[in-house]
Amino acid sequence: MFYKTFLGNKVSQMGMGLMRLPVIDDDNNKIDVKAAKEMVDYAYANGINYFDTAWGYHGGNSQKFIGEALKEYPRESFYLTNKFPGYDLDNMPYAEEIFEKQLEYCQVDYFDYYLIHNVCEMNMEAYLDPKFGIKEYYKKQVENGRIKHLGFSLHGKIDVFNQFMEGYGDIMEFCQLQLNYLDWEFQEVNKTYEKCKELGIEVVAMEIVRGGSLCTLDDKYMEQLSKFRKDETAVTWAYRFLQSLDNVKVNLSGVSSLEQLKENIKAFSEGEAANQEEFDALVGIAKDMFEPGRVKCTKCKYCIPKCPMGLDIPFLLDLYNEHKFSVGGFIAPMALESLDENKQPKDCIACGACRQVCPQGLKIPEYLEDFDHILEIYDQE
Repeated sequence: MFYKTFLGNKVSQMGMGLMRLPVIDDDNNKIDVKAAKEMVDYAYANGINYFDTAWGYHGGNSQKFIGEALKEYPRESFYLTNKFPGYDLDNMPYAEEIFEKQLEYCQVDYFDYYLIHNVCEMNMEAYLDPKFGIKEYYKKQVENGRIKHLGFSLHGKIDVFNQFMEGYGDIMEFCQLQLNYLDWEFQEVNKTYEKCKELGIEVVAMEIVRGGSLCTLDDKYMEQLSKFRKDETAVTWAYRFLQSLDNVKVNLSGVSSLEQLKENIKAFSEGEAANQEEFDALVGIAKDMFEPGRVKCTKCKYCIPKCPMGLDIPFLLDLYNEHKFSVGGFIAPMALESLDENKQPKDCIACGACRQVCPQGLKIPEYLEDFDHILEIYDQE
């Protein structure tokens, strides 16, 4: 197993994510404890020492499971991560109650790493609202040793990162990013990654195979990559990309079977990081994968003052691109929650004023109508 120094600790480059453990009867709340315990034991025996859980994983049962699974091992031999569930605004007043329960469920006295979870447009206002006392509470837990290192996970772009850091930057040590070669430019995570380096914020990578979409590639892409290395798989290419980023300290992999775990451990125990030519090729492949069907908005914002409904059209088109490519997913709906009820894709009245000033000649009303349509389809599934 490869290791890096993460905030002073020698941490396995592969961290075991505990969100997609094997379950019984397709019930996400019923972890197959026997199978999952076998995976944890195998991970530990093969060098993984970073385990990542959260309040909402498996209906809260992920925390309880990992508490039981790790209690037989010396506490100083592994690093345990948990998170405050800010994805649900109803949780904002209950930071203390939730944290105490998390320690109880995980059967530990402290967390090695703890995150303000799921920072995005939807919850930014609440996170920054002093009435909830979230920043001060977790700052206190760091001071009293119950949190060794405090960070946050980000589901927004660079402007969200900057806004959060204005309020919390003095106590943040690391950031967890949706980071892979597809999102490097598509979600502009390259900008956030570089900002983290500039500020001395260390990075944990999540969604490293983009929900499985990078586990297989078209033959034309694999043929292109085989010119560099013949034996790499689509999955290992995703890892080689991340290994080339020096400020990425841990790569989280949410595994559902022992076979997946073994494959991932092998990938992070041998092989070399992508060189610059390989890195560029992977980014180029991502562009080619995303290009068909993409709305090529340049964010000039000429359309915004012309819209009688006051819609943030470039923002909506950005989310439209994401939602179409991801075949649904939670990122776009979550971001839309940050907008007023009358600023949604459905609120476009198709007047065409935006089209008249768009330098790209984009069919904006048609795109927003389609966006509203696919939001409804995916919401029903």
